[in-house]
Amino acid sequence: MLTHIVCFKYKADITEETKADHRARLAGLRSLTGVIDLKVGADVVRSARSFDTGLIVVFPDRAALDAYAVDPQHVPVAQFGAGLCQQIVAVDFE
Repeated sequence: MLTHIVCFKYKADITEETKADHRARLAGLRSLTGVIDLKVGADVVRSARSFDTGLIVVFPDRAALDAYAVDPQHVPVAQFGAGLCQQIVAVDFE
């Protein structure tokens, strides 16, 4: 199993509606081939070190993560998120 974690910090001018739209688009990736589990949500602590949205996706292996990265349904969601964010961090581990 491989766990993929991504944290998004939005630009200051991004509206709550747009943030919610981004989270909904991320949630829509649940049905992609190779996704065992997907969770997405807004940060509730809002500390100085917090990011705004977290995404956790579990894959059976690295090959499934690699396929997800280039999936034609994932790519536009990733591009949309990149345009909204001042910073995105990720970690992947077995």
